[in-house]
Amino acid sequence: MKASFLLFVVCLGALAVCNAGDLRKQFYKKSCPLAEDIVRNITQQRVSANSGLPAKLLRMHFHDCFVRGCDASVLLNSTANNTAEKDATPNLSLAGFDVIDEIKAQLEQTCPGVVSCADIVALSTRDAVSFQFNRSMWEVLTGRRDGNVSVAWEALAKIPAPTSNFTTLKRNFANKGLNVHDLVVLSGAHTIGVAHCNDFSNRLYNFTGKGDADPSLNSTYSAFLRTKCQSLSDTTTTVEMDPQSSLSFDSNYYVILKQNQGLFQSDAALLTNKGAAKTVDELTNMTDFFTEFSQSMKRMGAIGVLTGSSGEIRKKCSVVSSS
Repeated sequence: MKASFLLFVVCLGALAVCNAGDLRKQFYKKSCPLAEDIVRNITQQRVSANSGLPAKLLRMHFHDCFVRGCDASVLLNSTANNTAEKDATPNLSLAGFDVIDEIKAQLEQTCPGVVSCADIVALSTRDAVSFQFNRSMWEVLTGRRDGNVSVAWEALAKIPAPTSNFTTLKRNFANKGLNVHDLVVLSGAHTIGVAHCNDFSNRLYNFTGKGDADPSLNSTYSAFLRTKCQSLSDTTTTVEMDPQSSLSFDSNYYVILKQNQGLFQSDAALLTNKGAAKTVDELTNMTDFFTEFSQSMKRMGAIGVLTGSSGEIRKKCSVVSSS
């Protein structure tokens, strides 16, 4: 999962599922009983061949849910008359679309017009992250339908940036029905994946516009990063977000964050709020992190979902089916 962020509708109660509608367990039990097995099998095959895939799908799921809710709008291609979310700056480095397409093609052969692309994204993300544990790391309720609107400017406006401060992050998450606890927990997704230099190099070379480094970044780590990212204009080099542990989903992100080695300003921002910093301390415990991540992912996966007769079931995830 690369930079950026990593949710309203009115929710009541800390464990409420926002706008969950008709999401439920085993939604496809009768209409497509093999659906979840197909998603899991293809996802696991692809992860076994590409260990970086869990981070890519996790980032895709996050970026989808933060714009118009979890409706697979991030999968839609641009058209002659519209630039879609996929082509907005925060999404240009998204990857894993081919995996979603492969799963969708198999599902269309097995039970045409039944399983939504939105559910495929939610399920495959869970299955990809869970691969290393050989067990499901969180529950995914299903029954989402696909949206038919995707607009680039909404992605620019609604996806939290890696340069965000705490106030901005808190507002971004509150707008989607997620609280500060969810913000800190979901930031833990940065324990896997890589980031492009241009998402954080201002912290190395020009933090206040005077050619200086961010004083909140560990100086040894900052020096190391400068050996990797040698200019502000480097848009191709990537760096592990969780050094030495970027392929292992664990709680090490919080350990290095406390050592002022969070890669993004949005990571470091979590230490600038007393309550958030306390949660960072608690989540260094692996068991606690896994428990809380499971709950926050379930809440995130229910943001603004389309259910019932809303939206559609796309035949192909990159193209709107309805006229």
